[in-house]
Amino acid sequence: MAVITAPIVLSSLIGAPDSDVLFPIREVARLTGVNPVTLRAWERRYGLIQPVRTESGHRLYSRKDVETVHQILGWIERGVAVSKVGRILARDDAQAASVRNVSEGATQHDWTDWQRQLHQAISAFDDRQLDSLYGQILASYPASVALQDILMPLWLQLWRHQGRFGQASEWLYFDCFMRSRMLQRLQMAYALQKPRILLSAIAGGCRELELLVAGVLMGGDELSVRVLSMGQPLDELTLVCEKIRPQALVVFSNHSPGANLPSRLVRLELTLDCPMLLAGDASDMVEPQLAGTAIGSLGNDGHLMSRRLQQFIQGSLDT
Repeated sequence: MAVITAPIVLSSLIGAPDSDVLFPIREVARLTGVNPVTLRAWERRYGLIQPVRTESGHRLYSRKDVETVHQILGWIERGVAVSKVGRILARDDAQAASVRNVSEGATQHDWTDWQRQLHQAISAFDDRQLDSLYGQILASYPASVALQDILMPLWLQLWRHQGRFGQASEWLYFDCFMRSRMLQRLQMAYALQKPRILLSAIAGGCRELELLVAGVLMGGDELSVRVLSMGQPLDELTLVCEKIRPQALVVFSNHSPGANLPSRLVRLELTLDCPMLLAGDASDMVEPQLAGTAIGSLGNDGHLMSRRLQQFIQGSLDT
């Protein structure tokens, strides 16, 4: 997710061995579902993972390597070619490092501690404790840090690790909880008389929670965001904008864009009476094809979305 940059290791939340434990390639294959031949290819051809070697030449993988494999799988599932994943992982690592440097007193250790407590509440299906932790986190950090660096990484890891009995139920429970809280925040902001932004997902481009979180991150003291329902047809957005008259339309996707998406977006932009922007991971992937058009790019960094959106509306951000 565009708005999901700080990685966590779910195994550390569920009682796995210490961080200095190394795994042989067969164990990594079992944990991730990726066969040893593919793991070796990702290492040799693309440098995506760098296991250490024993004196006899056998590969040993850290828990961070295992998490990197899960991240690679996540991007491949979103339609990104494996040859391009390395650049995306490097970008996400740089963004996460930047956030850690500027966040006042916030460290990865702090975030992991919150994630452990959240996972305990989720595992117990404890509504009261989960809601209490959620409130404490939102009170302790800016929304961008709370969502992008604590809550959504946990949501993503729970989704990726549904192999054991009960883990699918845990993810569904947390997903439902988060969707209800994001909808609540969006509705409260939209009820105020602020300039309004319309946000719509490209079909198949994201999950509902990713869209809702993007809406929360784009909004703020100066803007409110109205999120259209999942499944909104792209070619009917002109009609919707004519009725609602937003200050800007933002189209969102976290998946690799199809070959015809740039031309479809350009055609759509020509029919609108308001500015149009693209957000999410797709905005970075398709940005070169949109160069020279009137379509702006918000990127996938939740810490910058609101600022860039306001700059674009005020005319101080180049397309």
